[in-house]
Amino acid sequence: MKLHRNSLLSAMAILWFASMSAANADVVLSTNDNHTDMRDGKLVVRQNPGPGTLSMIDTRHFPPRLIDTIDVPGSVVGPPMSAWISPDETFAIVTSATRADASQKGGLADDDRVSVVDLRASPPAIVQQLHAGLGATGVRVSPDGTLALICNRVAGTVSVFHVHDRRLEPAGVVDMGKGSGPSGIVFLKDGKTALVTRNLDNQISVLHIDGDQIRVDPRPITTGLAPYTLDINSRGTLAAVSNMGRGDGDVDTVSLIDLTAVPYRTVETVSVASGPEPLKFSPDGAWLAVGAANGSVKPPASPFHHKDGLVQIFRVDGKRLHLVATAPVGSWPEGVAFSRDGRTVLMQNMGERNISVLRWDGVHLTPAAPLSIGSGPSALATSWP
Repeated sequence: MKLHRNSLLSAMAILWFASMSAANADVVLSTNDNHTDMRDGKLVVRQNPGPGTLSMIDTRHFPPRLIDTIDVPGSVVGPPMSAWISPDETFAIVTSATRADASQKGGLADDDRVSVVDLRASPPAIVQQLHAGLGATGVRVSPDGTLALICNRVAGTVSVFHVHDRRLEPAGVVDMGKGSGPSGIVFLKDGKTALVTRNLDNQISVLHIDGDQIRVDPRPITTGLAPYTLDINSRGTLAAVSNMGRGDGDVDTVSLIDLTAVPYRTVETVSVASGPEPLKFSPDGAWLAVGAANGSVKPPASPFHHKDGLVQIFRVDGKRLHLVATAPVGSWPEGVAFSRDGRTVLMQNMGERNISVLRWDGVHLTPAAPLSIGSGPSALATSWP
């Protein structure tokens, strides 16, 4: 019965991808970690760890539905920016910061694998695997699709790759400095500039790009303690940054960077619940969704422990943020994403190994049944802003 069901699901997935090959399918990608667990507030290897996976979620209709899941190495370590999908939804890049290794403390070891996935294949499949640096995490591709940058949090570097015919070719390494902890990365609209969060030395670096020659601007941007996840709005005028703080139960912050000013500068910082790892602008830039662990990764005996994580929606008013709505989600939230029409919000829950689904009408967040993933969802990627 199980074999028959799996065969039927695979056949349905093949037919679905074939039918959508000529048009955007509004696919959200979820990378899923099947080897990491949380015990007493610390990362450890799962009992009976399995391979990481990549799930494809159709968000054209509500509620969204899971289309297919394939094996692809991935990791919850690092910001939930370890996946990228091309604007035409034909291929994806996925990084893996850690792997299961019984010889290491906690059963986890640093990883550097990068996988290129052909989403046109039936079923989708890995077509290239190569290496970045240790702790490979945030990955983004330039607006013209020719250059990929990958943050290596442990190595303290950013790997540079040429992109040609949906394949990667190593093109160099940018040394950010020992102890910098490069984590999240975004290209600006001009394709000649990128921002990198330096989680360990508490600053944002501006990268100036000329072909595959990359220079680190001598002036860093200061947002808050332990900047991590970042995103830019669809107009390319603002960047949002989550500042993770010390992780000791205090409120944390989210900052806005003005990308129209020269030099770029922080213009807004607001308080949010603790552990604001998930962060994403809506496709039209009118809203900013911020998730928060809210103590859900703390041991039950901790005075900061809460059962649920949170999602908060802020209205973007010029260069200011105003809190509009808050709703509970699962524990250990990771990535957050809007559907292309901006009316559906997805939030990954590592603790429950599922994805919260919420309807957003500009005033209220209304929960629907969560999507079961079967592995720990750790990053989300969409082809739209």
